[in-house]
Amino acid sequence: MSWIYAFFQGVLQGITEFLPISSDGHLSLFNHFFGSGTEDPLLFVVLLHLGTLLAVFIMFRKRIWSLILEAGRTIRDIFTGRFSWRGMSNNRRFLIMVVVSLIPLAVLYFFSDYMEAAASDDNLWVESVSFIFSGIMMLLAAKAAKSGGLKRKAITVPAALAIGFFQGLAALPGVSRSGSTIAIALLLGYSKSTAVDFSFIIGIPAILAANAYKILKFLLSGEQAEPGIAVPIIIGIVVSAVVGLFAIKLLQLLVKKDKFNIFGIYCIVVGVLCAAVSTAEAVIGHTINFA
Repeated sequence: MSWIYAFFQGVLQGITEFLPISSDGHLSLFNHFFGSGTEDPLLFVVLLHLGTLLAVFIMFRKRIWSLILEAGRTIRDIFTGRFSWRGMSNNRRFLIMVVVSLIPLAVLYFFSDYMEAAASDDNLWVESVSFIFSGIMMLLAAKAAKSGGLKRKAITVPAALAIGFFQGLAALPGVSRSGSTIAIALLLGYSKSTAVDFSFIIGIPAILAANAYKILKFLLSGEQAEPGIAVPIIIGIVVSAVVGLFAIKLLQLLVKKDKFNIFGIYCIVVGVLCAAVSTAEAVIGHTINFA
C-alpha cells in the first residue's frame, strides 16, 4: 500500500464519515462501479475509522471529559443510594439520554446482517431508496429549523430512542448516520446546536463498539499486517483526523446558517442517479462496471 493511496483514503474517510452523505453508501457505489478489487487490509480500515473518531474527541473534548466525570459521579450516586431522576443536572440528563439512545442499536443489531447484505447485492435499488430517504429527511429538517418553532435543549427519553433508531438505520448503504440523527432531532424541535452535539456524541460509543468488533475479527482471522504498512497507516490516521475536524466544523457552520438542505439535495440527486443506473442495468442485462 502506497502512502499516496493512504492519503486519499484518509481524505475520503474524513469527508464522508462526518458530512451527511453516507460513507457506506459511497463505498457501496465505488464497489459496484469499480469492483472490490483488492480489499484494503482490515487493520488499515479499522485504524482509519479510529482516526475520524479522534477528530470527534478533539472537537468535543470538553463535553466528553465532562460526561466522563459525570459518569463517575452517577455510578457513585447509584451505589450510595443518592441517585434521583428529579433535579438532576443537564449534564447528567444528557449522559443518560446518550445511554438510552443505544437501546435501539442493540435491537437493530439482530438485523444488521440483512442491512449490510444490501450493500453487496448486484443492483443499486437499496442505495437509491436509502439516499432519497436521507435526502428527504434532511430537506424536511432544514425547513423545520428555518421556520422556527420549538427549540428544545433537554433531550427526552422518547427523543433519545427515536434518534438512536435512526442511527441504527445507518447500517443501510445510503442512510447517513449524522444526517438522519441531526434531521430527526431538528424535526422533533431541538435547537441546531443540541441536534449536532447529540448526534456526534452518541456516535462515539457506536463507532467504538463497531471498531472493537472489527479488531476482534482481525485478531481471530489470523491476518498478518502487511510489511511496511506502518507508515501508510499513520498517514491515513492523521489525514482522516485532520480532514474530519474540518468536516465537523463545516457541518456545524452549514447547519447554523440554515444550509443543511444542501446535503439533502445532494443525496436525492445521487439516489435518483442510482435508480437510473439500476433501470439501465435491468434493460441491458448486466451491471455497469468500469474496472
